[in-house]
Amino acid sequence: MVKEQGRTMVAQNKKARYDFHVEDTYEAGLVLTGTEVKSLRAGRASLVDGFVDIDADEAWLLGVHIPEYTQGTWTNHAARRRRKLLLHREQIDKIERRVSEKGLTVVPLALYFKDGRAKVEIALARGKKTWDKRHSIAERQANRETEQAVGRRLKGMGD
Repeated sequence: MVKEQGRTMVAQNKKARYDFHVEDTYEAGLVLTGTEVKSLRAGRASLVDGFVDIDADEAWLLGVHIPEYTQGTWTNHAARRRRKLLLHREQIDKIERRVSEKGLTVVPLALYFKDGRAKVEIALARGKKTWDKRHSIAERQANRETEQAVGRRLKGMGD
């Protein structure tokens, strides 16, 4: 059997980058059941309401929705259960110290398979204010307009 190579994206949390200023990112492994892995390989997951909690010196992923496997039997998993994250002790301690600061939280950014193993990219993030979100939208719009202008100029269409 050929071993899987590379990185296969399952789900991304684009809303997290809009709602938070990302300060630090970490890659963590996940403890999953068999039906969860099969459901992820089918490309089904949602990170929108997800967050990470440090409890008794262990990191837990909460609020992530991995739907039940359609061909699963009584061994199927609960869709929004707690899932343990696999991180080094130093990383967990560092995250716990930083979260104790005011305004920092840990959110999942992406869920993917790396060399056949399920991984989640988590980020230490600080919540954005409303004016920050408006600034992000304006910045994105300005970048889009400059790209369009450059494209028109390259095609010889002028302004």
